[in-house]
Amino acid sequence: MIRIEGVRSLHGAEHTVMPDRIETGTYLVAATAAGGHVRLLGAASDCLDATLEKLREAGARISVAGSRVELQADRRPGSVSVRTAPYPGFATDMQAQFMALAAIAQGTAVITETIFENRFMHALELQRLGADISIQGNSAMVRGVERLQAATVMATDLRASAGLVIAGLVAEGETVVDRIYHLDRGYEALEAKLGALGARVARFS
Repeated sequence: MIRIEGVRSLHGAEHTVMPDRIETGTYLVAATAAGGHVRLLGAASDCLDATLEKLREAGARISVAGSRVELQADRRPGSVSVRTAPYPGFATDMQAQFMALAAIAQGTAVITETIFENRFMHALELQRLGADISIQGNSAMVRGVERLQAATVMATDLRASAGLVIAGLVAEGETVVDRIYHLDRGYEALEAKLGALGARVARFS
């Protein structure tokens, strides 16, 4: 509960907006899935513990220095199971991105969603790309495959769209993600930032 008592007037102040930990995590998952060496600046590294722990478990090498996060991934990731939980646990908003990662990882991952109901709609779209996913209740079993195949898929919500973009980065061929207005609710110039890392991503209508 927050109790607010009004005043007659407000005065000036300065405030630094906190970096988006979900956007940061999305780029880190993309680099882990596709491979490479990336450096993220201006990150809120102290809010990323759960995400960084799981990426290290998947095989990524990560170093943190203040607001800089550096990640290197040079081999196929290993499967990691996740269970969503309120902060500081594993964020439900990172679940779709980790499902995309698990789709091409070595081994089998179990992803359990405890926050929202019906938040596995992206699993059906990942299956269009060749992912091996089975759902039972609030858990999804993801058996990693060596490669995904390009297809046209549909974004069902904000984080699902990010997961589909990650899957498209590692799929063979050209993947088209429809309904990216969902994506624009939470990411600014995603295609430009991924393009700066060497991805071939373009927006079209």
